[in-house]
Amino acid sequence: MSLSNSSQRRALVTGGAGFIGFHVAKRLLADDWIVASVDGMTPYYDPRLKQRRHAILKDRSNRFSAHEIMLEDSGSLARAFEEARPDVVIHLAAQAGVRYSLENPRAYIDANIVGTFNVMELVRERKPQHFLLASTSSVYGANPVMPFAETDRADHPLTLYAATKKATEAMTHSYAHLWNLPTTVFRFFTVYGPWGRPDMALFKFVKAILAGEPIDVYGEGRMQRDFTYIDDLVEGIVRLVDTPPSLDKRLARDSLSPAAPHRVVNIGGGQPVELMAFIRVIEDTLGKKAVLNLMPMQPGDVRATEADAALMQALTGFKPAIPVEQGVKAFVDWYLSYYGRQS
Repeated sequence: MSLSNSSQRRALVTGGAGFIGFHVAKRLLADDWIVASVDGMTPYYDPRLKQRRHAILKDRSNRFSAHEIMLEDSGSLARAFEEARPDVVIHLAAQAGVRYSLENPRAYIDANIVGTFNVMELVRERKPQHFLLASTSSVYGANPVMPFAETDRADHPLTLYAATKKATEAMTHSYAHLWNLPTTVFRFFTVYGPWGRPDMALFKFVKAILAGEPIDVYGEGRMQRDFTYIDDLVEGIVRLVDTPPSLDKRLARDSLSPAAPHRVVNIGGGQPVELMAFIRVIEDTLGKKAVLNLMPMQPGDVRATEADAALMQALTGFKPAIPVEQGVKAFVDWYLSYYGRQS
């Protein structure tokens, strides 16, 4: 789907130097948007990777502007909003990582709760056409029903990371109701691909296998994840940009709120893959076997994730479908070109 007819529309993307934000901004620029990125360049992982992403976007188009701002800095954030004058706000910035939330929980409160509140206040003041917020399949927590549907209860988060993301969903619902702000929340499912984060499993596995080092395989490899390739995720986001929720447009099995223009949408293909099968794809792509360190599940992990993609399809006609063989090859090709065979 192309947004080539959206000439000179303006988007503000928080987290534009992050893995997902970079790809979203790149796609919007290709579709003739004016894009402003806000990113704090935090040291959660090597900031040089984030800086390189921003540099690529700057080189790509003079319609891109970058603001190095922490979301907690409400004054600087307000100035960035004023300069950007966005028609659409895509809020992707967050403190990510399930396991890191066990080590540094305050970072999640500061970035995810306080930072999102600051963004919401500016959205309330400036009233863009559509506010879009990134959430996660982790909010489904201890929900035993598969596949995960947006209308399922998500009241039992297993980590602080998941709890903060569920809190932002609730916060944006209240603002959507009070101020009539069309808001879409996406729940992501194990996103991977080129320019991915170094803390994510695929990145760590490729790096270790190339170095001949063992990889830690939690849940003894029996866990299943609904892997979503980055291009599929971006396609889903872009299609949802032009599908703002409205109380008079309700679909069957819709997550649309009865009290606000607020909707939650899974972006996942509903095709879970066992972790050991994923590792075998990596081995085949690299032409090298992994040394496995089989370990029990970690606190906060769930045995499986699987997206119900029906609402996404009904709203946009799209469902993520890129297979892991294709996605892993694309990541490996990028990794080898960026780092070489030794990193």
